[in-house]
Amino acid sequence: MIKDMGFGRKVDVPVSDLSVIRGMWEVRVKNHRQRQKKEQQRVEQSALPRINQQWEYRIYCKSLKPEEQQLLRQYLERSTRTGTQEYTGKYYHTQEYTGSDQQQDLQGADVELKLQLDGDSWTEFPSELRWRTYLREWHVTGTKICRFPEFLSLFTQLVVLQIPKNLIDELPAEIGQLTGLRELNVSYNRLSKVPPELGNCENLERLELAGNYNLSELPFELSSLKRLVHLDIAQNRFVSIPVCTLRMSGLQLLDLSHNGLSDLPQDMDRLQQLVTLFLHKNKLWYLPHGLASISTLKMIVVSGEQLTCIPTRLCSNPDIKFIRLCDNLANAEKKKEEEKEKGKRRREPGKEEVKKDGREKEFIEAYISTLTDRDTVPYSTTKVSISCLL
Repeated sequence: MIKDMGFGRKVDVPVSDLSVIRGMWEVRVKNHRQRQKKEQQRVEQSALPRINQQWEYRIYCKSLKPEEQQLLRQYLERSTRTGTQEYTGKYYHTQEYTGSDQQQDLQGADVELKLQLDGDSWTEFPSELRWRTYLREWHVTGTKICRFPEFLSLFTQLVVLQIPKNLIDELPAEIGQLTGLRELNVSYNRLSKVPPELGNCENLERLELAGNYNLSELPFELSSLKRLVHLDIAQNRFVSIPVCTLRMSGLQLLDLSHNGLSDLPQDMDRLQQLVTLFLHKNKLWYLPHGLASISTLKMIVVSGEQLTCIPTRLCSNPDIKFIRLCDNLANAEKKKEEEKEKGKRRREPGKEEVKKDGREKEFIEAYISTLTDRDTVPYSTTKVSISCLL
């Protein structure tokens, strides 16, 4: 109760806890997002977008020459035996089918539709792809494609988007409209950033961003990926763990190897479902005690050269396989010299650069997979190179 001295009357001033106000706004925001999702679902289930697409398709076909129409017909063919659609090489394997066949296929629950592109003869996505918006999977590997098509947002039914080892230099903001996406692999491309709109893909379970050129941070908006169980950001330029990573509470595998990490946050124990943690090829000299508090942790892989401070509970716990990878001492000095030479040469994006192909990463993963079924593992391991004389 506050008394107004000027007018000689008392005025009631309501005072409320800020947490109550915050809770009210959070409820309103949640309801607003639910309404947006329902509206989006209503639009997706509506016949209007499909009718609009059909008319656009007819207009597009009218503008084509006869030979172009024949080529389009070849692209739109599909095999009725396997139930999948694949672009392989330069041609599209199929048998011709009509719009009614397409509608009947889409109603089948067991139909799996897949796009596949591979080979350096591909420099861009085929324009005819815009009419295949019902595709569930994209598998594009080893091409010279450097950007996504402008009609990416039309593929709202995409579940798997696998595009490793290409020349992709940007993830468009439209990727946030692919809310059904569960797997995204953009490893070994040329990404330097990730759009915050990717945080809208809340159904994402697997995200792979390994081996890009200048990727050094992730947007905070990715904190909303609560269903993510596999995050791979190895072979990049991270000097610290992205803040959003510690808020991905469902993570089971986290690969931070081959970056520039010098320390780890003490609250690593926020990842209470973490099972596997890759930390090798960094500049770590200690591990935080919080890792010992993760009851689900089964495997940690680190580099053994600089690591001097390790929680005893990690090393002595029989349920945790603690693996230290050590480089051959004979190659250590050679590697230092190579790193010095790399530091002298400034990287220029316009010039062709030797691309990371992930073979070393695949070798490490294959070796570690052989240790998963063992009762005990070596305290330290020296990486060796194997040559075969043919």
